[in-house]
Amino acid sequence: MPDAASWQLALPYLVAALLFGYLLGSIPFGLIITRLAGLGDVRKIGSGNIGATNVLRTGNKKLAALTLLGDALKGTVAVLIAGLYGRDMATAAGLGAFLGHLYPVWLRFRGGKGVATYLGVLVAIAWPGALIFAAVWLAVAFITRYSSLSALVAAIAVPTGLFLLDHSQAAWLFVLMSLIVFIKHRANISRLMSGTETRIGGKG
Repeated sequence: MPDAASWQLALPYLVAALLFGYLLGSIPFGLIITRLAGLGDVRKIGSGNIGATNVLRTGNKKLAALTLLGDALKGTVAVLIAGLYGRDMATAAGLGAFLGHLYPVWLRFRGGKGVATYLGVLVAIAWPGALIFAAVWLAVAFITRYSSLSALVAAIAVPTGLFLLDHSQAAWLFVLMSLIVFIKHRANISRLMSGTETRIGGKG
C-alpha cells in the first residue's frame, strides 16, 4: 500500500483531476441542446430532469440521442484525458464528471441523475462493464419499458460483473456511483412501487 508521504504528494493532483472531471461533467447538454433547438427549458416539462430520458419527452428523438451522447462523452473524455497521468487520476476524474452532472455549479447544483455519464465513465475505465450495463439495460427496458428500472438493475449488475472480472478498483468506484444512482432515483423507486412511474416514450 502507498505510504502517507506518497498520498500527500498525490493528493493535490487527485483533487485537480476530480475538479477537472467535475467541470466537464457540469456541462448541461440536455438544457443547452433543447434551448438551441428552440424548445425552451427542458426542466419545465416531464420530470424536470436535464437528462436524455426527459429530453425524449419533447418528442424529439434526435435531441434525446444528442443529449445522451453528450452526457456520456463528458465522462469518457474526462477519464481519457486524466488517464494520461495514471489510473488513479482517471478514477478521480471519472467520479468528478459523474458528480458534476448530478450537481452542476451552473444550475445551482441541480442536475440530472447521472446514468449516461455513469456509462461514459464506465466505457473509458472498464469497457467490459459497459457491455454488461448495455445488455442489462436493454433487456430490462425491452421487458418493462421503464428507463429508471433498467438503470437501477444495470447499476447493480455493473459492480457485480466488474468484481467477477477482477477489475477491483473499477468495481469499488462503481459501487459508490451505483449507490448514488439509487439515491438520485428515490422518487422513481417510489413511483415504481406504486405503479405510477412513466414508461419510456411517455409524456408524464
